[in-house]
Parts: sequence; structure tokens; C-alpha cells
Amino acid sequence: MNRREITFLLVAMILAAIFGGVIGDVVGSFLPDGTIKTLFVKHLAIGIGSEPYVSVQDQTGPLRHAPLTINVFSITLTFGLLIKINFVSVLFVLLVFVYFRWWFL
Repeated sequence: MNRREITFLLVAMILAAIFGGVIGDVVGSFLPDGTIKTLFVKHLAIGIGSEPYVSVQDQTGPLRHAPLTINVFSITLTFGLLIKINFVSVLFVLLVFVYFRWWFL
């Protein structure tokens, strides 16, 4: 595999994860309550991000870390990264990988 193919694979997998997550949320919003809706809507959040977090002292919910915030008098900078993975995004990434194996390897 050359560098161009690796770059194509990485970009395609990232785009597949993004579009899969969006499609999963949109389809899940139209489904009635039940197991299928949970499969489409429920996600796993990994990272340091802007979702509500629980501090280390308060262990009543899932443990999340606060985003890094730098406050310099009149400027406040906030850094974070949050990755949300749902069923459809994983499915789309697998489909891109199968497509890549079929056509490029």
C-alpha cells in the first residue's frame, strides 16, 4: 500500500464514522421507543469534551473529564476532543473497510 491509498482509507473511515453517526441519529429520531431505537441512538462517548461531566469526587454518573480551559484575563480558551461512536457509524466504517479491501488490495 502506498501513501495515497493509506490517506484515502483514513479519510474515508473518518467520513464514514461522521456520516454514520448523523444518519444513525436522524433515523433513530423517527423510530418508536424500543430496542431498535436504542441501537440507533445510543452512543459511546470517549474523550475530553463539552458533554456534561462528573468530577472524580461525585461518582453518581459516568466519569468524564472536563475540557482543558485556560483563562487569561480577557481571553478564555477551551480545548477538548469527544468521539461519539454508535452502531451505524461502526457499520459504515466496516463497509468502507470491506470496499477498500475489495477494490484496492
